[in-house]
Amino acid sequence: MTIRNVRDHGQRFRPRMTCLKKVEAVILEMQDPKTGVKSQPQRLVITTIPHAITGEDIVAWLANRYSIQTEEACTLGRMLVAFGYIYPLQDHKRLIIKPDASLYRFQTPYFWPAQQWPVEDTDYAIYLAKRNIRKKGILEMYEQEQYNSLHKWMNHKWDFIVMQAKEQYRAGKERKKPDRVVFDCQERAYWVVHRPPVRSTRTHVHARTCTHARKRTHIGSCVFLVKYSITYNKHDPFLAPCLPSNPWLTDDVTYWMLNMTNVEIPTKMRVERWTFSFGELLADPRGRADFTLFLKKEFSGENLAFWEACEDLKWGTAATMNEKAQQIYKTFLARGAPRWINIDGKTMEVTVKGLKHPHRYVLDAAQTHIFMLMKKDSYGRYLKSPVFKETQKRAIDPEQHSVTQLEANAKKRRPSLSPIIVRQQEEEERARMATSGPVDITQVMSKLSNKGKEVPPPKK
Repeated sequence: MTIRNVRDHGQRFRPRMTCLKKVEAVILEMQDPKTGVKSQPQRLVITTIPHAITGEDIVAWLANRYSIQTEEACTLGRMLVAFGYIYPLQDHKRLIIKPDASLYRFQTPYFWPAQQWPVEDTDYAIYLAKRNIRKKGILEMYEQEQYNSLHKWMNHKWDFIVMQAKEQYRAGKERKKPDRVVFDCQERAYWVVHRPPVRSTRTHVHARTCTHARKRTHIGSCVFLVKYSITYNKHDPFLAPCLPSNPWLTDDVTYWMLNMTNVEIPTKMRVERWTFSFGELLADPRGRADFTLFLKKEFSGENLAFWEACEDLKWGTAATMNEKAQQIYKTFLARGAPRWINIDGKTMEVTVKGLKHPHRYVLDAAQTHIFMLMKKDSYGRYLKSPVFKETQKRAIDPEQHSVTQLEANAKKRRPSLSPIIVRQQEEEERARMATSGPVDITQVMSKLSNKGKEVPPPKK
């Protein structure tokens, strides 16, 4: 909500100013001597601060004035502090309202955000130089970073900045101690609102950690892409030819016949893809059938059957969803089910609870559990089993068609006719059949008799 650009009179200017005017009305009402928040001199360490207020008084006044709960009053008070209308006298780093005996003061109207004073780097540099003189070179981490950055950027006029800082510091020492403490708190609160700490030590370390993490992620992504490209190089239709030939170019459908969905003997490249990942094996219906045969020999075929039933529920029609969910529960999850699956108690509890109001993804937790179980246990044993080795041994490795065979196929190929020509031929054939067919004498005589019965128009 801080306004930093006095020339910003666009779409965002009016609602911000309206909000600030409402906040200022609340602050003025809080400062009313009769009905506002009671202020009195409070002792801060060894200094007495005039017109100080406590956090609990602020929260109580807001809750009583607007008839709201304490939590809402704390939120409203936190907003007033964040805008810079109230500033803390003790904890300067945290712009919050504490509902206790913590001391606060109302900010002078000169520093209100609605005044729209432009925040300049020169003023902030003078403030940091003055604090550096007062603290004898010991600043906060974020202030030190800002100080070094501004010193490097405005090196050409740094002598002027230091001179102004010394003059302000000398003038401040002539004030009374309570006034000096109050002015210091006001100025610090102003700069905390308008120039918040950009980075602390933890933030700097976190940024450095995030940078390293991004580098590791980038390197990991590159390594993954390289491995993926090497693995799928022979299976990419843009990089490797179709064996034995491309049906769209050679009019030979052998490639399609060898790669049918449930072909009896698959190709070696197809079997090789099953070893890439468990997802590749389940995505291929032929590989899933081979994996089902292995699971039957392991007496654990119910796991894959449950996974397939969940897929059918997820991608099936909405009309049969309720019926399928109940059937899955009776077959795989209920006590004494004929094909009971082994899942942990927490997953079973979540699944059974969700089946009271079934939807497409009600079995996702149980399906993921079974998927991971098959991936970590059954999949590895399948790749080492005699079932997979036998399929791998019987797999076909088609050879690429020779050039002579491709040329022979090209000679046999005939260009297809244009649809326009085909349509013209059909119309001509239809017209020829209409003219060459036998004539129905009965229909002709009926037409002539109907014409003779037509009534002539009346004479004028």
